Amino acid sequence: MIISKTMNAALNGQIGHEFGASIQYTAIASYFTGECLPILAARFAQQADEERTHALKFVKYILDAGGAVEIPAIPAPKSGFKSAEEAVALSVGWEKKVTQQINGLMELSLKETDFASQSFLNWFINEQVEEVSSMETLLKMIQRAGEANLLYVEGYLAGQMKSGSPKASGAQET
Repeated sequence: MIISKTMNAALNGQIGHEFGASIQYTAIASYFTGECLPILAARFAQQADEERTHALKFVKYILDAGGAVEIPAIPAPKSGFKSAEEAVALSVGWEKKVTQQINGLMELSLKETDFASQSFLNWFINEQVEEVSSMETLLKMIQRAGEANLLYVEGYLAGQMKSGSPKASGAQET
């Protein structure tokens, strides 16, 4: 095993957080589907898939590092939102929380001089910058448009999807 038991346990916890994000984004996608906003629904369904992929990256890393995978219980997501702004604000908060969690993992890897985990976590550090920026941009767009004008947001996002950019900020996913 090239990771410590402490790091192994912390990474297992992050698997739960990533799967939790996937489930939360699925709930948000369902909300947007119910509101007849298919582009926002697709954006959050895509985000849900991305978070699941992140969880599986942690699974693979733990196994490659000789650790044991133990997926923790995942709390139920919030369902039912009063507005698009509330749903997206939740996602901004979630991404900021995940950023703190990833930073905590990096701090642990530094404390343990675990260079393999540091290398692995660097990708997530960079990814979180993009994730927070993308969600904050989407929230600002929704706030600027207002609930009555969400079709403008839909139109903008549809244009982004056609240009090959899956994120509201226009940044390319890596």
